[in-house]
Amino acid sequence: MNTKENELFEALAEVPMIDVHTHLRDDQLSARGLHDILLYHMSISDLYASGYQYGQRLSNNPDCLEVENRLKSAMPYLLKTMNTSIRWGVQLILKDLYGWEKRLSEDNWQEAHQVIKDRSEKNRALEIFKTLNIKRIGTEYLNKGKGKNQNLFQYALEWGFFARKQWGFTDTPLYELERCWGKQPSTPTEIGLTERDKDIQKIKSIEDVESALHYYVDTLPEEILSIATHISADYSMLLPSDAEFEKALSNREDCNPDNESIYASYIHERFLSILEEKRPDIVFQFSYGAEPMPYETMSRSSEQSIKGIAEFIHRHPDLKFQCFLASAKDNQGFCTMCRELPNFSLAGFWWHNFFPSIIETVMDERLDMLPLNQQIGFFSDAYFTEWVYAKAIIVRHALATNLEKRINRGQVDTKEALYIAREILFESPQDLLRFKPSQF
Repeated sequence: MNTKENELFEALAEVPMIDVHTHLRDDQLSARGLHDILLYHMSISDLYASGYQYGQRLSNNPDCLEVENRLKSAMPYLLKTMNTSIRWGVQLILKDLYGWEKRLSEDNWQEAHQVIKDRSEKNRALEIFKTLNIKRIGTEYLNKGKGKNQNLFQYALEWGFFARKQWGFTDTPLYELERCWGKQPSTPTEIGLTERDKDIQKIKSIEDVESALHYYVDTLPEEILSIATHISADYSMLLPSDAEFEKALSNREDCNPDNESIYASYIHERFLSILEEKRPDIVFQFSYGAEPMPYETMSRSSEQSIKGIAEFIHRHPDLKFQCFLASAKDNQGFCTMCRELPNFSLAGFWWHNFFPSIIETVMDERLDMLPLNQQIGFFSDAYFTEWVYAKAIIVRHALATNLEKRINRGQVDTKEALYIAREILFESPQDLLRFKPSQF
């Protein structure tokens, strides 16, 4: 960084932030060991591409044997991934948070693992949040603890994914509604899941769809700020008729992609109508541009689904919509949608967009095209506090670069540049999602 950019980077440390979307758990905020840092799913994708034998995520609560086997197996591939920005994130965590400045290797990873294990406590996580000047954090409602950190978190619900495709299945929209019908909120279906819940009530008619969706909306917790779900690029998101849905439903056993798209489009539209009627206070957050692969996802989109997204946002003006976009090439198009749809906003840099070169470009386009109250400049999507830190630092670098550009061309001065930063990092999460800053 040049001198001015470095000054901006340092000044941004004083700007308060709200991390609007994470997967942090109240009972385990800090990494339990090196595996929660090095084997974060985006890092696993780096390693898998370089020859590492494991493409799947770690178990949620891995035992010592799984942890040690996966870490040891990863070591031969570290040199092949030293160039990636995710690996830079690992290095930021180890150096800045743990004082570990050595290059990880087969000879020293156990030492690093022990250093992290020895410092895995809650107060450490709170210190990191204070260092980042984070004033509130969004996480999954089902990660809610027993009141220990009520002033730290606010909540989104991830439960039924009625418009997210799953690898190897053709009736996922129906199954997703069925697994929620009559049940209490539970964790979403994992990407790549091959086993399905057998204890479900089958959708056999339009009346069943209505009953299940009303149950779903009536069961949404009062305190959530948003629901977080996904829209698949493979679904048209148009408006099938009742007759088209009934015909597709009758062919469930021989379902084809067209029928699956009808299931998703019909259920999703009815869901939005019921949500708009009963819970317009809830923001409809959806991710887009990450489509299933056997282990994770790839960045992919379609013009038809993007058209459908614009149309359903327009059809429901009393709902607020927000997108987490994983497709850099579609950012301009989504910005133009925001310019014509006041109830639509964009947040952060999700999954396949979370690489510095892409972050800088996406951020640059949004700052050029959108008012400050239609964009949120950061969320970490992190599972442990350490990755909140790494991602915040990476975004701060990109923001400093973009703000310096605007200062150099005479568009804003330094004070105005920092005002822009505060708006997209701190004020917009309050305006768009009802976050309330807190002290902790």
